Amino acid sequence: MKELKCPQCGSVFSVDEADYASIVSQVKTQEFDAEVKSRLEEISKQNEVRQEAESLKLSQEFQGKLNAKEVELSKRDSEIVKLQAQLDGFNQKKELELSAERAKNNEEIARLKALIELSDNRTRVAVLEEQNRAKDIIQAKENSLVELRSQIDVKQKEATIREANLKENYERQLKQKQELVDYYKDLKAKLSTKMIGESLEVHCSNEFNRVRTTMYPYAYFEKDNDASHGSKGDFIFRDFADGMEYISIMFEMKNEMDETATKHKNEDFLAKLDKDRREKGCEYAVLVSLLEPENDFYNEGIVDMSYRYPKMYVVRPQFFMPLISLLTQASKKSIEYQRELLVARQQSVDVTNFENKLNEFRNRFGNHYQRASDKFNKAIEEIDKTIKSLQKMKEDLLSSENYLRLANNDTEELTIKKLTRGNPTMKQKFEEAREVN
Repeated sequence: MKELKCPQCGSVFSVDEADYASIVSQVKTQEFDAEVKSRLEEISKQNEVRQEAESLKLSQEFQGKLNAKEVELSKRDSEIVKLQAQLDGFNQKKELELSAERAKNNEEIARLKALIELSDNRTRVAVLEEQNRAKDIIQAKENSLVELRSQIDVKQKEATIREANLKENYERQLKQKQELVDYYKDLKAKLSTKMIGESLEVHCSNEFNRVRTTMYPYAYFEKDNDASHGSKGDFIFRDFADGMEYISIMFEMKNEMDETATKHKNEDFLAKLDKDRREKGCEYAVLVSLLEPENDFYNEGIVDMSYRYPKMYVVRPQFFMPLISLLTQASKKSIEYQRELLVARQQSVDVTNFENKLNEFRNRFGNHYQRASDKFNKAIEEIDKTIKSLQKMKEDLLSSENYLRLANNDTEELTIKKLTRGNPTMKQKFEEAREVN
C-alpha cells in the first residue's frame, strides 16, 4: 500500500500499487504533453522568426545583386557610348584623310595633265597609266572604308543583342528568386509538428520530388546504396547542364528522435560525411540534422563548416531545398561565367583582328601611296628630261637654220666675177665661152 497526501485538504489516504502506478503515469503524461506542446510552440515561433529573417536576408541579397547588375549594365552602356564616340572620331579622321588625299591626287593629276601636253605620245600613255593606278588605289581605299563601316555596324548590332539578352536573363533570374522566396514563405506556413514525427529521409525525399520535374528535370537524387568503401551516405544529388555534370552533393540525414538513449552532436558525423563525399566523388557535403535543437549556432540558418572540412554545410530540414537551390545557382553561375569569358575572349580576338586588319590596310595603303609617289616623281623626271632634250633639239634646229640662212646668203652673193677674181686662167676661159656663144 502507498500513502498519498491531498495537496488541498491535507488528508492522507492509502492506495494500492496498481492505483499508484496509474496516478503516476497520468501525472507524467500530462507533464510530458505540456512540455512537448510548449517546446513545439517555441520551435514554431523560432522557425517563424528565422524564416522572416532569412526571407529578408534573401530579399536584400537579391536587391543587392540586382543593383550590381544594373550598375554593370550602366557601365556597359557608357562603354558602348565611348566606343561609338571613338568610332565616330575615327570615321571623321578617315574622311578628312580621304578628302586631303583626293585633293592632293587632283592637284597631281592637274599638274600631270599640264605636263602631258608638252610630252610625246609615249610619255602621255605612261602618265595616263599612272593616273589610272592612282585612281584604282583611291577606289580600293574607299572600298576598304565601306567594309570597315559595315563591320562597325555589325559589331554595334551584336552589342545591342547581347545587352538585350543580358537584361532578359537578369529579369528571369530575379523572377526565379522571387518565386523561391514565395516558396519559402509557403513552406514556413506549412511547417508543423508532423515533420518532426516523420522520418527525416522521407521528408527530404518528398520535398525534392515535389519540385524535381519543374526545377531539376535532369537531376539525379537517389539513396546511396554503394557500401563498397566501407560506409555510405544517405542521398546523392547530381545535376547536369548540356549533358555535363556541374554539381554533386552528398547528403547525410540525422534525426534527433532516432536517438533516445544518448545524445549525439552534429560534429560527430562530419568526418564520416567528408570521407563519403571524397570516396563517392561529390563536390559538396551537407548534413541535414535535427540534433542539438537548443544550439543557436545551427538554428540560425545555413551553417558553413568549410573551416573544418572543405565545402561542407549543416542545415535544418527547412533549409534543405534552399541550400540545394543556392548551390545549384552558384554552380550555374560558374558555367555562365565560363561562357561569358569565352565570348569575351572571342570579342577580344575580333577586336585584335579588326586592329590588325586596320594596321594592315594602313601599311598597304602607305606602300601603295609611296610607290605611286615614286612613279609620279619618276615620270616627272622623265618629262623634265624629255623637255630638256626637246629644248636642245630646238636650239640645234634654230642654229642650223641660221647656218642655212648664211649659206643661202653666200650662194646669192656668189658671181662669176667674184669667182674669177685673181684667177686669169678661169677669166680667159669664161671670156672665150662668151665669145663662142
